[in-house]
Amino acid sequence: MKVLHLLKTSVGASWALRQTAELVKLGVDVHLALPAGPMVEKYQQAGVNVHIFDPSLCIKKPWLNISRIKKLRNLVATINPDIVHSHFVATTLLMRLALFSYGVAKIFHVPGPLHLEHAFFRQLDLFSASKHDYWLASCLWTQQKYITCGIEPSRVGLAYYGVNESDFTFDKNTNNDLKQILKMQKDDFLLGMVAYFYAPKRYLGQKRGLKGHEDLIDALVIVFNKYPTVKCVFVGGSWGGSEIYLEKVKQYAKDKVGDKCVFLGYRNDVAKLYPQFDLAVHPSHSENVGGAVESMYAGVATLTTDVGGFPDLVIDGETGYMVKAKDPLSLANKIIAAIENTPQRKLQIENALIKVKQVMNVQDNANQVYEFYQHVLTFEKSICK
Repeated sequence: MKVLHLLKTSVGASWALRQTAELVKLGVDVHLALPAGPMVEKYQQAGVNVHIFDPSLCIKKPWLNISRIKKLRNLVATINPDIVHSHFVATTLLMRLALFSYGVAKIFHVPGPLHLEHAFFRQLDLFSASKHDYWLASCLWTQQKYITCGIEPSRVGLAYYGVNESDFTFDKNTNNDLKQILKMQKDDFLLGMVAYFYAPKRYLGQKRGLKGHEDLIDALVIVFNKYPTVKCVFVGGSWGGSEIYLEKVKQYAKDKVGDKCVFLGYRNDVAKLYPQFDLAVHPSHSENVGGAVESMYAGVATLTTDVGGFPDLVIDGETGYMVKAKDPLSLANKIIAAIENTPQRKLQIENALIKVKQVMNVQDNANQVYEFYQHVLTFEKSICK
């Protein structure tokens, strides 16, 4: 079986490396088109055949799409893949434009639900597809959304972008030096949020950042009134030129709670920081499984909103805490519940580790992808009859 994968980046996206490496082990002849960058050598070392060019649709410079379409068509003609497997909306749109008249099976492995939550982009996805297009969801919400939109269930699979515990190197024997730096007592409660700062996209109707930083700050006003020794750290820098937005969030926090929120900026020692949190908070407005995977593997009590793939991992009261998105009052109440019930919090940490190991197992996820490949090829044969 020969499969061509399409990526728009060679910086980060380590989940794609893990998946393609496992598919190679399963005997798939994996080809990958992506821009030049630091991850290219790692793919090659994993046995992936790499082809250097950007296979994503360019909106800001549409004239570039002509050459990208030609390159993708030439590549498909050269390697003759059984399946083309795209991992982003932009690569999927280019794939469909370039290969609309081709009989090759095309899979859109959906990395997150954001585009499905907005009518224009959802319809763009649905109406650009042909009879040779399939969808591979990476959370249950996404899978169900396609089915409710009228896509035949047999065309929609499920395969998480797996992350094993061994992919992280958390230092769980840390000496709580972060609390010392923050001038906190050892038993004081420390909240942590690890996320980039994404400025609101007005064309999507967003009034606050996608990750919910402002919601957490509003919730902390309530929490600090009851527990004044609690502090919260925000880890992460601006994303995509969002420096002005980041400064606005910092000022918003200062106006609301003074110095009780500490912004650590981008850090390369997140693995050391996570185990020092008493509670990791992920108040996103839209998400796949997000940072919950990391905090659950780190052995930290985890609180998320009820969006996207979070419910695949977080069962409220069992493997973590869950609240409605964009609801600071509920968020505050759940934080307070975590502060006040240490035994429950510790039990949830144990359950969370079991759950995340089950759902996000890289080898199992690669098998899910491989089985969907086989299903798609069988389905394609029925179409051609």
